Amino acid sequence: MYTTVSIDLPEEVLLDLNESKNDFEEYMKKYIAVDLYTNKHISLGYSAAVAGMTKEDFIKLLSLHNISIFDFENQEDFEEEMNNA
Repeated sequence: MYTTVSIDLPEEVLLDLNESKNDFEEYMKKYIAVDLYTNKHISLGYSAAVAGMTKEDFIKLLSLHNISIFDFENQEDFEEEMNNA
């Protein structure tokens, strides 16, 4: 199930960006999803759903912004994971 959330935005913003309302909505969905994911509010799968993307495409979006899906507490955890790969 989905719900709709709306925001009020001055029309000038869309005009200045030369964006349609639909393009801006897509942009907002993606970057809200990125923010929720990077701040550890929701999982990768939920983030992809918020963005309206597959997990694979969402991971690519994250990588375009130099955001890793891997989160290691320290070098030791990273090395352990690499040894297990």
